[in-house]
Amino acid sequence: MSADTLSTPVPSPTSKVDTVGRPAAWLAVVSLGLGIFTLVASEFLPASLLTPIAADLGITEGAAGQLVTATSVIGIIGGPLVVSGLPRLDRRWVMAGLTSLAIASNVLVAVAPAFGLMLAARLLLGIALSGFWAMSLAVTARLVPADRLGRAMTVVNTGVSLATIAAVPAGAYLGELLGWRAVFLLAAAAGVVTLAAQLATLPAIPPSGAPGFRALVQTARTPVVALGILAIVLVAGGHFMGFTYLRPAFQTVDGLTPATLALLLMVYGIASFAGNLAAGPLADRRLPVLVIAAPVAIGAGTVLLALAGSGLALAFATVVVWGVGFGAVPTMVQTWIAHVAPSRLESAGGLVVAAFQIAITIGAAVGGLLVDSVGVQAALIAGGIAAVLGGGVLSSAKAR
Repeated sequence: MSADTLSTPVPSPTSKVDTVGRPAAWLAVVSLGLGIFTLVASEFLPASLLTPIAADLGITEGAAGQLVTATSVIGIIGGPLVVSGLPRLDRRWVMAGLTSLAIASNVLVAVAPAFGLMLAARLLLGIALSGFWAMSLAVTARLVPADRLGRAMTVVNTGVSLATIAAVPAGAYLGELLGWRAVFLLAAAAGVVTLAAQLATLPAIPPSGAPGFRALVQTARTPVVALGILAIVLVAGGHFMGFTYLRPAFQTVDGLTPATLALLLMVYGIASFAGNLAAGPLADRRLPVLVIAAPVAIGAGTVLLALAGSGLALAFATVVVWGVGFGAVPTMVQTWIAHVAPSRLESAGGLVVAAFQIAITIGAAVGGLLVDSVGVQAALIAGGIAAVLGGGVLSSAKAR
């Protein structure tokens, strides 16, 4: 597939639903973004509540941290499992069912008397999150015109950006105020609001073909898709190779104070949000440019941070470049996969989500090995190289 081909609107994978392009369709897209926000916020909540959870259950903070790990690991199979296991069910009810599963997970965590039940509940959340995110591309493509898919995915992925910025500080504050169990009940209540919005706005969406497990395997074996999955693992893995260790990386910056650290993290979050907003129009109009620019921005950011020990000004410039770059990645890769596999969006969406979860796991693990054996600068530089290499692979992948 040539750059010119990527610049044209993605072909329609199936017939659109009756409301396509109308305001009601965009309200449905917003409800999907609200769903992503609720699910991702729920995923990150334990990170802000580890100490009280550990104290209440009589476990170590390291053990409590596995509540986050379990959600991520199950996501590797959760997305493909949902898209291949429900080939005939109306997608409106699939999305509502996954949101309901997240509500149940948060309620179980809030009332769980023991760590084992909490861990099982978090596995349910992992299935809900990965399945919802995997299905969101195909569902959104049925709601909006083909030349607005990038913008629509930006709306959906705004939920990721906002949850990443807000979940941890809000969870910590509310945990101190109300107790950690109440925070999970509030997350469940947010899920109920999200579910109501989805039921009110999502139209009936018949399945787009019959994905099934065989179609999932066939999609994964398509050369251009396989290269794309490799590229996603490299780009996202490179990001998490450094991002996981931002705190020790910032500690190398001269003149850093706790207040400055908090400001750096906030600036990163704002830049990531801005990158997500910019990605939609670029994905619709200049996708080949975005495919190169976003990974290069991640690479430049990580390498600059490795060199930022000389001062705060360079550190702030670094987090802006890095944040904008990675903020654009989800919309970029989802729009790209829609161009190369327009007739298999559900299977492709499941594979994209699995690739992201694999990237998180591998990136954090490899980064940790480099941090311990060489230093945090090595993890940053290696992550930047991986991200740029992934961008090159994605740019060169062509449909046969």
